[in-house]
Amino acid sequence: MAEIIDGNAVAQSIRDDLSAEIDRLAEQGVQPCLATVLMSEDPASETYVSMKQSDCEEVGIEARDVTLDAEDPAEDLYDAIDELNADPDVNGILVQLPLPDHVDKSRVLRSIDPEKDVDGFHPENVGRLVAGDARFKPCTPHGVQKLLADAGVDPEGKDAVVVGRSDIVGKPMANLFIQKQPGGNATTTVCHSRTDDLAEKTRGADILVAAAGVPKFIDGEMVSEGTTVIDVGINSVDADTEKGYELVGDVDFESVEPKAEAITPVPGGVGPMTRAMLLYNTVKAAGIHADVDVELP
Repeated sequence: MAEIIDGNAVAQSIRDDLSAEIDRLAEQGVQPCLATVLMSEDPASETYVSMKQSDCEEVGIEARDVTLDAEDPAEDLYDAIDELNADPDVNGILVQLPLPDHVDKSRVLRSIDPEKDVDGFHPENVGRLVAGDARFKPCTPHGVQKLLADAGVDPEGKDAVVVGRSDIVGKPMANLFIQKQPGGNATTTVCHSRTDDLAEKTRGADILVAAAGVPKFIDGEMVSEGTTVIDVGINSVDADTEKGYELVGDVDFESVEPKAEAITPVPGGVGPMTRAMLLYNTVKAAGIHADVDVELP
């Protein structure tokens, strides 16, 4: 049976360490602050923002809430970002995606001050990540690195396969795997919708990261014995439950788990880590802005 990698436990450990560091920073007059910006009436987005604000409260980060109506002009959002960029008390800015169709997502990501871009999506921060000098690692891929480290899985010398090439997960995950740094030095393959014979590629993985956004896409026939499987997907599918749906990953857990060396569940795997690493980046940003050393977990 595979080791179940408990993202909730690892995330809690990181939050505990961050809380202690925030207390230490407070002694130096530094108060980390994260501003969340919501321009959506999507209940899931509202829930995500609420959870992130609760996380901030738990560890001692000040949370700023900026909410705009989904029908507001795009300029209102751009102006709100400009105000947060200019506010010296704000260390991190997170604009909750997705955005309304009339908003230019690329302009939004480019508008955030790179030193407050705690998602790591600004082109400057993407470039620094690729160059091996990351200011902020994107939260989900960084969380995957932390989960692997906690499970005692070192990517160095291993074959890592990433299924998915999104800007948020797939591309930065591959970049982290190939860096000449701890948590990297893997031989990395990126697969996607145009990949021929995907199963042949995934069966060759020592570490498999599934981030395709398709429910139960990776099944037991696509995984070799002893693989470490990280399931980034979170998909809502119809089910005979009280809510009428259930959350499943991109991995068919029942068929893959018996063959895996270690595997993340959904929920309770990568998801909690994404939120924990957002706090991590916010504390790091506070140190950058105050020009003080921070001790990060």
